[in-house]
Amino acid sequence: MPRADAKTAEGPAGAGRSAGRLALPAVTGVFGQPVAALLVVVVAAIVVPQYWLFLATSVLVSAVALLGLGVVGRAGMNSLCALSFAAVGAWTVAQLNVWQTPGGLIAWTVVGGLAAMPFGVLIGLPALRLRGVHLAVVTLGFAAAADVVIAAVNFPGVDTYEQVIRPTFIATDRQYFVYAGLLFVVAALGVELVGRTRMGAAWRAVRFSERATAASGTSVARAKLSAFALSAFVAGLSGGLLAGQVGMITAQNFGTIGSLALFVVAVMAGSEYVGGALFGGVLIAFVPELFRRAGINQDWANVLFGVGAVQALSQGSSISEGFARKLRARRPAKVPAPREPVEAGVPPLGTEPLLEVQGLSVRFGQVVALQDVDLVVPEGTVMGLIGPNGAGKSTLTDALSGFLPSATGSVTLGGRSLDGLPVHRRAAAGLRRTFQQDRVPTGLTVGAYLRFAAHRTVTRDELEEVRAFLGCPLPEAHVFDLDVGSRRLLEVAAAILARPRLIVLDEPAAGLAHAESLALADRLIEVPARFGASVLLIEHDLDMVRRACASVVVLDFGAVIAAGPPAEVLARPEVARAYLGDEVALT
Repeated sequence: MPRADAKTAEGPAGAGRSAGRLALPAVTGVFGQPVAALLVVVVAAIVVPQYWLFLATSVLVSAVALLGLGVVGRAGMNSLCALSFAAVGAWTVAQLNVWQTPGGLIAWTVVGGLAAMPFGVLIGLPALRLRGVHLAVVTLGFAAAADVVIAAVNFPGVDTYEQVIRPTFIATDRQYFVYAGLLFVVAALGVELVGRTRMGAAWRAVRFSERATAASGTSVARAKLSAFALSAFVAGLSGGLLAGQVGMITAQNFGTIGSLALFVVAVMAGSEYVGGALFGGVLIAFVPELFRRAGINQDWANVLFGVGAVQALSQGSSISEGFARKLRARRPAKVPAPREPVEAGVPPLGTEPLLEVQGLSVRFGQVVALQDVDLVVPEGTVMGLIGPNGAGKSTLTDALSGFLPSATGSVTLGGRSLDGLPVHRRAAAGLRRTFQQDRVPTGLTVGAYLRFAAHRTVTRDELEEVRAFLGCPLPEAHVFDLDVGSRRLLEVAAAILARPRLIVLDEPAAGLAHAESLALADRLIEVPARFGASVLLIEHDLDMVRRACASVVVLDFGAVIAAGPPAEVLARPEVARAYLGDEVALT
C-alpha cells in the first residue's frame, strides 16, 4: 500500500521499471486508495450474504470514525474521544429527524459532522500546550464527561420510539450498505485531498517537529486546531451513519471503552491510511463476532486490540505503514542525475546591512547565555558564526528566529523590526533557519516537503532548480528512506526555495563527509547572487567556513570576541584560546 502522501512518478510509461518486467498500473496518488476502497465496497455489496450485511455496514461506520482518528494521528496527537464526536453527529441527526427537517438523512449526516467541529476545536485548544500522554488524558476526560451528559439528556426520539427515517433509495440493508460505502469513499477522498495540501503537510510536520514547523512560517496552533476540527467532522459523519443504520441510538453506542478500543485499533492498523481504516473497521466489527461464535467473551477482543497496538508501538510502525514500506522497497529506485561540479567561487562581501542585532541578551535564571551581542549581516553575503561548544551559537539562533521571547535587545531585518514577532511571523518576514538535529518530517515525499517548507506557491521548474542545485533526491522519493546527510541538504534546499532575505544555517554539514561539506560550501557561495538570500552559516567545520564565508564572527561565553575576514580572525590568539586553550593559530 503506498503512503497516503505518495506522489505519482512523472515521466513516460514504464520509466524507471526494469526491462522485461510486467508493468502493472500502480494504485498510487490521491485517488489510489479511495478507488481501491470503492472496488472493495462494490464487490462486497455483491457477494456479502444478507445475514452479514449489518456487520458489513458496521465495518464502514467504524472505518469512517477511524479515518477521523487518522487525521489527528497524522499530526502526532492522541485523541481518545472519537466516539464523543460521533455522538454529537448522531444526536444531531436524531433531532433533525424528530423535527422532520427538510433534506433527509444524507443532509442531516453532513450537518451532524459540522455540529461536531466546534467540539473538535474546543478539545484541540489544550493541544496547543499539551502533547503525548497529557493530551490523551484531557481527551479521555472529555469522553468520560460526554458519557455522563449523554446518559442524562438521552437521544431525541428514544422516549417516543421514533426511528431515524431512511430515504427510499437507501431503505433496504443492501442499499444502505452501498450508501455507507460511498460515504466512506467520499470521506476518504476528502481526507486524502486535504492531506495533499499545505495544511495536510503541516500536520505531518507538526508530528515530527513543532519547532521546525514554526520556523518554516506555519502556525503550529492553526495546524493542530485544523486537524482536530476535521477529525471531529469525520467522526460526526460516522455518528450520523450509525443513526441511519440502527434507526434508534442510545448512550451505550458511544461509551468511553468504545473510544479506547477505536484508538488502539487505529494505532495497530494505521488509520492514517485509507486501507488501514478499512482494515480496522473489519477488526472492530468481526473479531468480537467471531469470539462470540467461539463462545469467548467479546471483551477479550479489546485485549487483543491492545496487544496489537503495543506491538505496533514497539516496532515503530502500524500494519499499514509496514506494508507501505515493503512495497516501496520492492520498487526500482530512481537515481537522480549527478550534480554538476563547480569551481570554488569568491565569497561575496556585501556592504549594505541586512540583519542588524543590537544588545541581544539571553538569561536562563542566573546563567547568562548571551551578553549584549551586536551583529550585522550584510546584504548579499555569506557570513560565518563560529565558536566553541557552549559559546551561545544555538541560543543566538533561537533568539533571532523568535524561540526565546524573553531575549532582550533589538533584531532588525531589512529595516523592519522583528522584536515581539512569533517564530512563524519572523519566517514570513524573510528570516529562515535550519536546525542542528534532523527536523525533516519523515511522513512526506521530497517534493511534498519542499513545497510545504517553501511556504509559497512553487513551480515545478523552481523546485527542480533548487533540488538539482544541491543534489537532493528526486521529488517522489520518501524522506523516511533517506540518510541523514540527504535530509540535511533537503532542509537547506527548503530554506532556499522559500526565497527569504536571510537564511541561518545551523551546522548544515552535520552528517556530510568532508568533501561533501566543501561542495556544499561552494554552493552556498552562489546563493546570494542566484537566489537573492544572504546566509549566516553556523558551522564547526572551519575548512567549510574558510571556503564559503566572506567574513566571520566568533562567539565565546555568549559575547562577540572577534569579527572580520576568516583568515585574519582565525589567526587571532584570543580565538585560538577560545577553541584550544592556547594561542596556536587556527590555520
